[in-house]
Amino acid sequence: MTDPFVTPEEPTAAAAIAAIAEELGLFDDWMERYQFIIEMGQKLPPFPDEWANDAHRVPGCQSRVWMEAVMRDGALFFAGASDAAIVSGLVALLLRVYSGRSPQEILATDPVFLKDLGLLEALSTNRGNGIASMARKVREVASLHQG
Repeated sequence: MTDPFVTPEEPTAAAAIAAIAEELGLFDDWMERYQFIIEMGQKLPPFPDEWANDAHRVPGCQSRVWMEAVMRDGALFFAGASDAAIVSGLVALLLRVYSGRSPQEILATDPVFLKDLGLLEALSTNRGNGIASMARKVREVASLHQG
């Protein structure tokens, strides 16, 4: 079985946010950015079918979103999936920032970057609330593991 957990491409959450901002900045309009975000979602590691259940579901999302986390060597790794293409992309974006980081780094990285990148304004209110719920869930898990 392929490891479903996202391994970070960048050394820190801040570096990941900077890289995403730079990549989004390459596109002139939101249609192109959406396409890029959807493609990010298509590159997520395969999410195990047995995890696509209520126990793994993130509440507050219009589309169905599932997440799982595991602690490895002091870092939290996340796996995620959604039944909607654009939402899978947002999951991928979030996990690129947060997966593979220490609980302290996750808690120190405010999800305000979603607003700074213009993602919340560009999304429908429901999708914006959904990504905010995902970010909250990631931070809840981190706070449980920081002891």
